[in-house]
Amino acid sequence: MNNAIEVKGLRKEFKAYSSRSGLKGAFRDLFTRNYKVVPAVNDISFSVKQGEMVGYIGENGAGKSTTIKMLTGILTPTSGHIRVNGMNPHKERERFVRTIGVVFGQRSQLWWDIAVQESFRLLKKVYKVTDEQYDDHMQAVIRTLDIEPLLDKPVRKLSLGQRMRCELAAALIHNPPLLFLDEPTIGLDVLVKLKIREFLKEINQKYNTTILLTTHDLSDIEALCERVVMLDEGKVIYDGALNNLKENLEDGKELHFQFLEKVDLPAVKKITSGMPVKWELDEKDQVFIANLENDDLLISQVIATVVAAFKIKDIKINETSTEEIIRNIYEKGAVEVG
Repeated sequence: MNNAIEVKGLRKEFKAYSSRSGLKGAFRDLFTRNYKVVPAVNDISFSVKQGEMVGYIGENGAGKSTTIKMLTGILTPTSGHIRVNGMNPHKERERFVRTIGVVFGQRSQLWWDIAVQESFRLLKKVYKVTDEQYDDHMQAVIRTLDIEPLLDKPVRKLSLGQRMRCELAAALIHNPPLLFLDEPTIGLDVLVKLKIREFLKEINQKYNTTILLTTHDLSDIEALCERVVMLDEGKVIYDGALNNLKENLEDGKELHFQFLEKVDLPAVKKITSGMPVKWELDEKDQVFIANLENDDLLISQVIATVVAAFKIKDIKINETSTEEIIRNIYEKGAVEVG
């Protein structure tokens, strides 16, 4: 079995009720309701290989959480085919849940009023993990996530960052081959995010753990995932390499120059005449901005020409961020990347 996740023609529909207007309409609603069928997930297909780390992204309401709930067996699909770890998630529930770990950023699997280590012991029994397996695996997890000082504290006394590290450890007590992460870094500070990212890379390399990550923090995706599956209105609009997406869809580069001496815009334009460059001046900060295509040779030529002509205080190369690229995709709809 090469694929941890296989999804074909997956669909989930919900009934949405609508109220009639006016007093007469409200009275009629008491006896008969108007409703329409809304597809939250609309015939999507994709697969995830064992050991892959994949970003599953989309705007609010795109169908991400509904997909995760079907993949983890919480929801039953309206139609379509699902195989996760070689099983049907909602038909082989008891056996299946022992092969996955799930972290929902806004829901807790730890008991609120008892110490973290007591929650871990309860989960150990639920998953039928032996003492030897627990000690061998969890010592490394606890050390890497730096949660040993938290083990004897009640969950309610933990900060958000502390709780999320404990939640991640709890999801890994049975060392599952597949990990679902739904907004695992929501509301966390930068240092905690970095610690969680490094930990996820480590378990992926050490255990070949497959990770499906949904998040609105695209820096998480860039740090962890080489591949993204992008969802919009219940449909997959892109499935492929993140780098390929950036290389083909970013609008270009901006070169920001600051000079040690007074320079005017016509002088800068003159020395780069004949090159496909558009110049503008940020007068407030006295930054000269060259807009050009994402071409390494052209960028080098422009920098060399400007440096040869003027004394430079600072140079910055700004590229279109992943967030901007993805925002543009959603505005335009489905995308083809060659």
